Amino acid sequence: MMLMPLQITWRNIEPSAALEARIRELAQRLEKFSAPIVRCHVIVEAPHKHGHQGNVYEVHILVTTPGDTTVANREHRERHSHEDVYVALRDAFRAVRRQLEDHEREHRQDVKHHEPETSGWISELYPAEDFGRIQTRDGRSLYFHRNSVVGTDFDRLTTGTGVHFVEESGDSGPQASTVKLITHPGPAS
Repeated sequence: MMLMPLQITWRNIEPSAALEARIRELAQRLEKFSAPIVRCHVIVEAPHKHGHQGNVYEVHILVTTPGDTTVANREHRERHSHEDVYVALRDAFRAVRRQLEDHEREHRQDVKHHEPETSGWISELYPAEDFGRIQTRDGRSLYFHRNSVVGTDFDRLTTGTGVHFVEESGDSGPQASTVKLITHPGPAS
């Protein structure tokens, strides 16, 4: 059972009970992917009549959720697969579903966000064991692995080299990841 108001607009195409049923089915599925949908407006259009070729259909979908409107347009005048209105409809609903899923992830703050980088300098290196230590500006010593070094080769590092890094929790406590060289090496005060 569909909870949202659904509006279907037909442009240059005769309304079809079968097509309307398919639109209702696809619209109802959208409710699984989003916060409450306030309104869904689907526009099915056959903009150009070609003499010997079929029509290339356009489908526009506007979905309104609390605080946001999502729009999907499927206009493929050169795409022959959209000579089938059901294919154009499917593609438009897929596009709006992806947008709703992205919006929901952002709303849940489920998107990747990057930790801020801090800086320090390399205080110890153990190339045979594939790790080193970074002295932080606040006097702590953090472990980093060879694989954490970005933008240069671990074997080219030297003690005293200034680095930016991201601090994260490791098996044995805090450690540095995403270790990058900075332009002015050495401890800065």
